[in-house]
Amino acid sequence: MTSQAADGPETVAASRRSKITPEREREFFDAVLDQIRECGYDSVTMEGVAASTRCSKSTLYRQWKTKPQFVAAALRANSRVRFGGIDTGSLAGDLCEAARAAGDWSGKDTRLLQSLGHAITADHALKGVLREALVDPEIAALQEMLRRGVERGEVRADHPALEYVPAMMFGVLRIRPVLTGQYADADYLVGFVEAAVLPALGLT
Repeated sequence: MTSQAADGPETVAASRRSKITPEREREFFDAVLDQIRECGYDSVTMEGVAASTRCSKSTLYRQWKTKPQFVAAALRANSRVRFGGIDTGSLAGDLCEAARAAGDWSGKDTRLLQSLGHAITADHALKGVLREALVDPEIAALQEMLRRGVERGEVRADHPALEYVPAMMFGVLRIRPVLTGQYADADYLVGFVEAAVLPALGLT
């Protein structure tokens, strides 16, 4: 399966032709992402989003052409770096603060990632957009925290655990609902960082 999910120029051109206001566009994006969380990607249709937002389906098709393009645009619009700007002065403090930030959005974003799971394995363009919007910016922010920790001498530059910190942070977000039926909230994530991530780095 292929799509035009990542065709930025076409999306931009469509946006220029559109008379949809930014507020209305945000309503469409929120609707499609909420429906993916609740029903799963495969169950969401352009017609369903049109009905829930009280617009004609032709409006959505004229703007985004296909469901993958529409979802890709919504993911990009929803992109924001939750870990960005965290700088407490210590690596332990940064990672704990990142855990608190992750706890604030883990329910919505973890559910979205789970609901898109099958779609992104079949559609590489959509997978790329998902990484671009929700994954890569957070990994880059975590890597910046680790870089500062190395520069301050808190952890060795060749410490083998450095490579696995993003996997630990994202892994616990994905696996806790499977293990316990609950999303990883701030308290759980801070506890995980203090009990598992910091000791792995030789920090207390």
